[in-house]
Parts: sequence; structure tokens; C-alpha cells
Amino acid sequence: MTDTKNRAPMTTATIPAWADWPDDKVLELRLCDLKLDIRSTYLETCIQSLYRELQERGLHFQPLCYLGDEWFSPDSSPSIAIPFYLAHPRLKQLEKKFMLEVEGDSESECMKLLRHETGHALCHAFGLPRRRLWQAVFGSPKKEFRDFYHYQPYSKSFVRHLENWYAQSHPEEDFAETFAVWLTPALNWKKQYEGWPAYKKLLYTDKLMRELKGKTPPRFKIEKPFAISRLKMRLKTHYEKRRKFYAEDDPALFDSDLKRIFPSLDAEGQRSVPASTFLLRQRTLLLAVIPHWTHERKFTVNRLLRKLAARCAELKLPAPKDEDQARAEVIAYLTALVSNYLFTGKFKGHL
Repeated sequence: MTDTKNRAPMTTATIPAWADWPDDKVLELRLCDLKLDIRSTYLETCIQSLYRELQERGLHFQPLCYLGDEWFSPDSSPSIAIPFYLAHPRLKQLEKKFMLEVEGDSESECMKLLRHETGHALCHAFGLPRRRLWQAVFGSPKKEFRDFYHYQPYSKSFVRHLENWYAQSHPEEDFAETFAVWLTPALNWKKQYEGWPAYKKLLYTDKLMRELKGKTPPRFKIEKPFAISRLKMRLKTHYEKRRKFYAEDDPALFDSDLKRIFPSLDAEGQRSVPASTFLLRQRTLLLAVIPHWTHERKFTVNRLLRKLAARCAELKLPAPKDEDQARAEVIAYLTALVSNYLFTGKFKGHL
């Protein structure tokens, strides 16, 4: 069920005043003052589709969906928080501007995330991770959650649903991803994962869901932490915190590498265009190629690119003679940095 109590559906007459405000004015609003509603948005359509999928599988379970500050399912509560910015096109614009992408923007992407979070909500509703067999299949739920984790890109021990090989981050994420694959309509997981070690996890999940078929989860208090209706943080502060989370601190870390890619030229060969300008000219290409192969956020890649360009300017490095070679080296270098970031949370270090 969606969190729509005592809320009127959004119509043309109730379009918020801030929808046409400039960015700087909208950013001064508190999150709770946005007065957002899931109803009459594509989110409502997605949630109803999710409920139908669960019903068609015989699961008498409808996780409460509400607007929060990001995607998550609260611990010990069968509910799902959906990022507030998905509830209005104007807020999607801001998210795109500051984070360079909108997670869950399309209906297909939103459904993938909802199925994943439903896996978590099911765990909370029925206490699945406490079962010994569940732990034998997926691992101990007591394993520490980490923002950064080692993964094996070609491992067949885990299903592939969300990006970043998310199933490998934690046993509960492994189950949520496995459940999402199991739930996805028209996906023949038996054929797709046949012969994979992950197939045994899917078979266990299938058996477990058959066991839960027709059962109603125990009654307990539904919690909605970080609900948008109660958050008094301003939008400006919200984005400052999110952008800072993905920042890297010391620009001097990259000096030796940059000097190798953009070596100083003699007076005769000196170029008038600086290396910083060359780097920024590659932005469109780099933001297309590197996130595609590393599955890292565009914001992270863009932030790194701008940091490197700024450092090139400080070091007064010249543009290369051979731009094709330099472009290839920049792509390889950024890919290596981002891959290291995915493994360790740091751009520089040993993989």
C-alpha cells in the first residue's frame, strides 16, 4: 500500500508553486515543505504493478511505499522508501543537474529497484535471515554492511539484477537481488541461470516463496524513517551532503600520473591549449564510456574529471601532441581510478 492517507491527488490545479521557480530559490526549500504525493505520478503505476506481481505469485504482501530521501527498506519494517525527487519532474531536473543521473527515472528502472527493495521488506516482514537454511544459502546477516566491497565481475555465484554487482555486497543484498530476479515477469531465470552456482539460490528462493504463499506477515508497527514529510533539511544542504560523500580530498595524489600523460614540451613544441582544456573537451565521451564499463555513477566520474582538469591547470600542464594517444591513456587511467574506487572507496591505491 502507498502512503497516501489524507492526501489529495495532484492535479493541474494543485501543481506546486515551486515548479517554476529558479534553482537557487527551490534549493532554499525544506524537504518537508515540498508537500509531495505519490499519487497521480508514474510511481503509483509502478507500485500497483509491483503489487500485482506479488499477488500473481500468491504472496499476500504489499510493502508500504512512501517518499524518503533515497532508496531503502528500513530495518525491521516491511516498507520501502522511494526518493522524493521521483515524485516531480522539476525535482528530477535538480537531481540530474547535481548528481548527473536520476536513479529510477524510467518505469523499467523503477520496477527493478522496487523488486529489489521488496526483497528486503520481505526479510523484515517474515524474519527470513534468522532461518538457518537461509544463512546456509546466502550467508550470515551479521556481516558488516560496507559502502565499498570487493566483487568478481564474472562470478556466476550471484545473479545480475542491479548494477555494480550489488548482490556481492552483503548476504541480504544477495537475497534481495535473487528475489528480484525470481519476481521479474517474463524472465526465464531457470534457463538464464542454469548451470550457475546462483541457480541453487534461485531454487531455494522459489521454494521459500512457495512456503510463504498465502501467508500474511505478522502485525507490527510500520515505521517510515527519513520520510520526506518530516525532513526539515533544505534541498541545498541535502545536495551538499550527497556531493561531499562522493568527493576525493587531496588533488596532489594524481600529480605524477598527470605529468606522465601530459609531459612538458620544449619551447618549439609547446601548445597554446592547456591540458585542462583538453580534458574537459573529452567530458561527453568519458561520461559515456567509463560509467558504461565500470557501472559507477556519472557524478563520481565527472567529479574526478573536473578535479584532474583543475590540477592540470594548477600544474600548468600542456595539451598533448598526439591527442588520440592521450585520449586513450585518459580513458584507461580514469577507468583504473574508478575501478579502484569501487573496490576500496579511494581513487588511488592498490587494487
